[in-house]
Amino acid sequence: MTTDPLNAIAIPLEGVESEHCALIVDKGLDKVEGIAAHKVELNNRRALITTDENAVVSKAVSAIRDLGYDVPTVKKTIPVLDMTCASCAISVESLLKSLPGIVTASVNFATTSVAVEYLPNIIDAAGMQKAVQSIGYDLLIESGEKEAETLEAIHQQKFAALRRKTLWAALITVPVVIIGMFFMDIRYANEIMWVLSTPVVLYFGRDFFINAWKQAKHRSANMDTLVALGSGTAYIFSVFNTLFPSFWHSRGLHGHVYFEAAAVIVTFILLGKLLEERAKGNTSSAIKKLMGLQPRTVTVIKTDGREETLPVEKVNKGDVLLVKPGEKIAVDGIVTAGSSYVDESMLSGEPLPVLKNENDPVFAGTINQKGSFRFRAEKVGSETMLAQIIRMVQEAQGSKAPVQKLVDKIAGIFVPVVIGIAILAFASWMLLGGNNGFTQGLIAFATVLVIACPCALGLATPTAIMVGIGKGAEKGILIKDALSLELGKKVNAVVLDKTGTITEGKPLVTGSYWKNDDLLLKQIFLGIEKRSEHPLADAVAKHFEAVSAAPVAAFESLTGRGVRAQVHGVVYYAGNRRLLDEQGIRIDESFLEKARQWSDASQTVIWFASEQEALGVFAIADQVKESSAEAIQALKQAGIAVYMLTGDHETTAAAIARQTGITDYQAEVLPEQKAVFVKQLQAQGKTVAMVGDGINDSAALAQADVSIAMGKGSDIAMDVAKMTIISSDLNKIPEAIRLSRQTVATIRQNLFWAFIYNIIGIPVAAGVLYPVNGFLLDPMIAGAAMALSSVSVVTNSLRLKWKR
Repeated sequence: MTTDPLNAIAIPLEGVESEHCALIVDKGLDKVEGIAAHKVELNNRRALITTDENAVVSKAVSAIRDLGYDVPTVKKTIPVLDMTCASCAISVESLLKSLPGIVTASVNFATTSVAVEYLPNIIDAAGMQKAVQSIGYDLLIESGEKEAETLEAIHQQKFAALRRKTLWAALITVPVVIIGMFFMDIRYANEIMWVLSTPVVLYFGRDFFINAWKQAKHRSANMDTLVALGSGTAYIFSVFNTLFPSFWHSRGLHGHVYFEAAAVIVTFILLGKLLEERAKGNTSSAIKKLMGLQPRTVTVIKTDGREETLPVEKVNKGDVLLVKPGEKIAVDGIVTAGSSYVDESMLSGEPLPVLKNENDPVFAGTINQKGSFRFRAEKVGSETMLAQIIRMVQEAQGSKAPVQKLVDKIAGIFVPVVIGIAILAFASWMLLGGNNGFTQGLIAFATVLVIACPCALGLATPTAIMVGIGKGAEKGILIKDALSLELGKKVNAVVLDKTGTITEGKPLVTGSYWKNDDLLLKQIFLGIEKRSEHPLADAVAKHFEAVSAAPVAAFESLTGRGVRAQVHGVVYYAGNRRLLDEQGIRIDESFLEKARQWSDASQTVIWFASEQEALGVFAIADQVKESSAEAIQALKQAGIAVYMLTGDHETTAAAIARQTGITDYQAEVLPEQKAVFVKQLQAQGKTVAMVGDGINDSAALAQADVSIAMGKGSDIAMDVAKMTIISSDLNKIPEAIRLSRQTVATIRQNLFWAFIYNIIGIPVAAGVLYPVNGFLLDPMIAGAAMALSSVSVVTNSLRLKWKR
């Protein structure tokens, strides 16, 4: 066994859908030797273990599976090269077993192959190959793209399998219900229902029984236990009554069958699980997209000046890299030669690309514009700012708890209580029931278990979520999960990003002032700006799109100031005030007054001039959305504190805050500082909603109690956020909070009726009314009541559609 320094290993989980399940896994990991520390992250669907023994992963996976849950893994048979004897096979096998992420490894010397099971989020075939090569052997693996099997693909396969299982179970259950309810008197009715219900209960529902047994071995119980007991008792009871009807006839009773109840129980719970899976957000896709921001290959400049293309993993600190126009920057570093504008919106959220000259820093994941430059790698791998954002998103997501924890906590107590009541009912009838005590006791036992089946509990949350999500989608509000719905009604602080959230997120010409309103001057100015690489030039080009551009000659870029060009033999300038001052160009007082007004309003000022005088001046700004001020006012009136965070300058932030009525704001805020600010508000006891649109907002979105992304923003912000406003209209935020209140109210109503149904139904099923009025509940009626309770929950959820 290999012993390494303490390191954290993430084990992905399947089937751990609640706090109760997480607690069971957590307790199970307590018993695994070699684990120094561990925690279960529900939102990330993983268990984090800290260990100095890589081989302990195998024990941890076995322990999790033994508890009735699963770990998604990849199983492969890979050819092993260069083995010459059985001892070689043992060496390869021992090495593979010692690697982090390997669950099992078995080398067959006869077939010269290894059967390996591994966690794809920790290790891949290439990693195994590298390790095996280090001891003199090799693995024959396919190319990366063919070989790659991600956790996301595994989840998708499992969801597709669950969907097929649910569909087939439902198709087979329908005729069973029809016969059981309306055609019980047809010939061979019992046998037909037996044949049809058997695959539903024993094949499509087999996981419930397997997991219930695993739970029982560890003296625990969950929803699977309830389903297995309810459907299993109804099924076995019905099989007995079909095979031995004389047992009841000899006692003056009729042996009813409850195949339809057994099949309906399994089908309804499968449907509930399917709805839950659809309601959940896929957090791993956000991380995958963040990782996708880094290019796979880079161009490295060797000491002899040669250019070499290498995988990004092989970049070392100190390497000099070449970045061509339009390429993504691979790692953090310092520019050593050349200059260009770089789109850093994924970090800052600000729409304007930043000019990078020698000695300026550049960051992984940002996008180079039209120029090219070289830079020296300073931070690689997990040290880059992009990697830190990924890590923050993961940590914030992993700290959350699910909305359905109440249901599963109660289910953990509910199961033994129901079993106890069923046994008590049977014992009571045996003691007090006279001649038919055994018969009535057996019926009461089965009836209690059938009526106590948690279909209504299983459907209470997912059906309300699905209706709430559907209603939200109609209103342009995409809602991903139940947690944000539960917390939405408690929100008392909203943190708004500026660019793209409060503002439009793109610079536009907001004002222009000409010495002479001459079409030729506009054509000349447009011709110059179209040749410019400056990001603000696009705003000018868009503003004058109805004008045709004049042909430009002798175009020259003046770094940090603007451009110079000749049109029809005359020299013109376009750029900032410094450029005009350097050239000694005359500026009229009226121009200066206009420029002052725009600067005071935090708008960028662009000048256009001939060699003698200023000809035009223009204001460019990111405009506030029409709905922003109204939405912010609505939030304030609802008693919700509103904050604005931006990476922009203080003057710009102050101007936007003034226009929208925001009193609390911070400027020049870095991505990690946004997440810290949200954390500080939470520490004050506030329930925080974060609203943003950029990659730079993703860590703060993940940290917030309720995360809301603007639909016209980045894919990553939308993946991390639990709500997305498709139209990017801030007025939708108060609407989303109202919808969350309605949906949570519906969930609570569903849970209330589901529990009340059990509280009333179980004692009646046990025969508590028999001494009073002689009433005994038939198991078939119990099965119908169970189905009716589920229907009532679904109907109540559908009522949400018509609420305003």
